[in-house]
Amino acid sequence: MIGIVGGTGLYDIEGLTDRHWRHVGSPFGPPSDDLLFGRLGTRQVVFLPRHGRGHRIPPHEINFRANIDALKRAGATCVISVSAVGSLKTELPPGTFVMVDQFIDRTLRGPKTFFGKGLVAHVSMGHPTCLRLVDDLVASAQALSLPHQKGGTYVVMEGPQFSTMAESELHRSWKADVIGMTNMPEAKLAREAELCYATVAMVTDFDCWHPDHDHVEVADVIRVMTANASSARKLLVDVIPRITEGACPRGCDRALEHAILTAPAARDPELVDHLDAVAGRVLRKA
Repeated sequence: MIGIVGGTGLYDIEGLTDRHWRHVGSPFGPPSDDLLFGRLGTRQVVFLPRHGRGHRIPPHEINFRANIDALKRAGATCVISVSAVGSLKTELPPGTFVMVDQFIDRTLRGPKTFFGKGLVAHVSMGHPTCLRLVDDLVASAQALSLPHQKGGTYVVMEGPQFSTMAESELHRSWKADVIGMTNMPEAKLAREAELCYATVAMVTDFDCWHPDHDHVEVADVIRVMTANASSARKLLVDVIPRITEGACPRGCDRALEHAILTAPAARDPELVDHLDAVAGRVLRKA
């Protein structure tokens, strides 16, 4: 099953059948909303509105743990994250789709892990997105002639305010490509849940560094976002059949294989119970 996290407009994709909303509970609290299940051709998909229907939840109040846990419980094996971002480079104007392959996490929100006292784990984040999914997304963008870039660094800021000019110039000095507020700790948690994860970062503005865009207006962002949503729906329709089933050649589905350090006898039983979906594959081996 293919999980998709993003905005409300993405659900209205052509050809989605057997649509039904269903509540999926999580021991980590309530997810942002119910999940929308459906089918595109022969493939099962599940959508989660990151901010809730009607955009009720700001970035710093999203329950990222519950969202990823709920998707895993629903049967998702991979997650495509569709996110609005600001551009930090002239060559990435509004309307460009960036298939991100790196993140810089500047968020202060927490918690950022499913694990903790009584059950310690350290997963690799050297390559935080699934390069197989990135290749599939790029192939679809090329087929649809969508303006796009393969690879790029996404700075994740706390929000909900937009950047100051000094912050924007700092991020540009780091050679980052785009900036947004939602993909951390989402990407970290997806890796801990052994989900293939990829980000489609849709550029809506130039942040505030650009001389012609020295401040970000929500109205301008929404206008571009609406146009981007139409292209994103086409991208999803094209990419979903491309995604292959079975073991991930990049090892995303085996991220916990050697990550848990706590000896079985020392593990917190309550936390083990909470992790039945996220880490059940490896915990049941103990």
